[in-house]
Amino acid sequence: MSRWGRKNKNTKMPEVIRTVTEGLKSLYRKKLLPLEQYYGFHDFHSASMEDADFDNKPMVLVVGQYSTGKTTFIRYLLEQDFPGSRVGPEPTTDCFTAIMHGDSEGLVPGNALIVDPNKPFRKLNPFGNTFLNRFQCAHLPNQVLESISIIDTPGILSGAKQRVSRGYDFPAVLSWFAERVDRIVLLFDAHKLEISDEFSQAIGALRGNEDKLRVVLNKADMVGTQQLMRVYGALMWSLGKVFGTPEVLRVYIGSFWSQPLMVTDNRRLFELEEEDLFADIQNLPRNSALRKLNDLVKRARLVRVHAHIISYLKQEMPSVFRKDNKKKNLIYELPVIFSKIQLQHNISPGDFPDCAKMQEKLAVHDFNKFKPLKPNMMAALDELLSTDIAKLMPLLKQEEMDAGIQAGVQGGAFLGSRGGPFLEGDPFAPMDEDGEGSDMEDEDWVVTKDKPKYDEIFYNLSPNEGKLSGTKAKDWMVSTKLPNSVLGRIWKLSDVDRDGMLDDEEFALASHLIEVKLDGHGLPPELPARLVPPSKRRHKGSDA
Repeated sequence: MSRWGRKNKNTKMPEVIRTVTEGLKSLYRKKLLPLEQYYGFHDFHSASMEDADFDNKPMVLVVGQYSTGKTTFIRYLLEQDFPGSRVGPEPTTDCFTAIMHGDSEGLVPGNALIVDPNKPFRKLNPFGNTFLNRFQCAHLPNQVLESISIIDTPGILSGAKQRVSRGYDFPAVLSWFAERVDRIVLLFDAHKLEISDEFSQAIGALRGNEDKLRVVLNKADMVGTQQLMRVYGALMWSLGKVFGTPEVLRVYIGSFWSQPLMVTDNRRLFELEEEDLFADIQNLPRNSALRKLNDLVKRARLVRVHAHIISYLKQEMPSVFRKDNKKKNLIYELPVIFSKIQLQHNISPGDFPDCAKMQEKLAVHDFNKFKPLKPNMMAALDELLSTDIAKLMPLLKQEEMDAGIQAGVQGGAFLGSRGGPFLEGDPFAPMDEDGEGSDMEDEDWVVTKDKPKYDEIFYNLSPNEGKLSGTKAKDWMVSTKLPNSVLGRIWKLSDVDRDGMLDDEEFALASHLIEVKLDGHGLPPELPARLVPPSKRRHKGSDA
């Protein structure tokens, strides 16, 4: 009996996996990380992964040459300035800035970030102090950042400026982020399409992550239709040459800032392009688990290839004499070795690393210290790819179904992308009351002094039974040339009773908010008491 008792005592309970993220962390720690450490994967490729890499929110990396509107694009999404942001025609952003949610605004320097176990940046330490002095995290309470984080990057230099040394490996840092983010937004200026040497290197650092890449042709409202067609064609030609792939990259055309459009000929095109890009970003939280699973599979396939390369080089080294000559010959013959391994183990060419970079890194390693192939470890890796990942698929489908009923990224510019007369579909369907405002009876309405001016416009638009339909209101609002995402937010703030129409007070409120925006100020996330029209206050009071 005692023997059976000991056996039962030592029997391990099976690990219960409740989420895809938990499953991926477990698989990585148990089956992939030991292989990476045994074959020195981290010396040749990316550093080991930590829990924060699996747990963090989806991240969006914003890349582009200086003055293409990267920081302005982020401000447009957030509808808010963030700590450390500067905008100008010269290279104003010289830091990598991680913009993340926080209870209060503040900046955290890079050296403090890399020791925070809750942030996915600990493995940036090898890039050194020069980089860490140019890395920071901006915290701010913003609804958009509750669902995603955004990485702002330094403007890529052009012309003679590209010869100025940054003091750290800029393409390598970009590559590190590109491997870990969910989306890469690559911005181009409609007036400035030249691709400098540094820009080519930066784009090269993004290779292998084309599935995450979204190209934006920004400031497109500054050129007419005919010139825009030429610019678009030139951009597509340049991208095809730099990326060297037969697939055509998706390019979004628009003007991603909150100012009036300079040339309004292509307004409808810009609206549709913005809707597509916003929908893509809004879906990131829903697809986050799938992205992490996909990235782990890509990493596992690269680890498998790396193990075969290292073990082959170890096997070919002589035991005593002419080691240096043999090492040089093996590095020179690496392309042939890649082909041999590919045929021998039936591995896809797409799983292999960049041959030139591998040759460069092999030059500084001692081949005699490389490890031979361990069949049991390789069998565990094959099991991960063929069986273990498949076991997570039911969990993934369930999480996707649960996430499908969620709204995705909300807040900021996304507030104006759903509902109201600025979106396709049923634009005038009544919306639910959100119950805002209670202590507002004694507040003066700040719109009162300008209401006669707005009333004149309102009655000239021929309201029906004292109200303007969504169509008439939209036609007038569009004449201000503000982007649709901004006008959509103004509509949602102004249609206080959610009936899909504007009465004279709601129209006056909309006009006031338009003037506020044209003066360069931000819009409130919710309507403050002093802006709620007097009749709507009485209406809410009687309901209470």
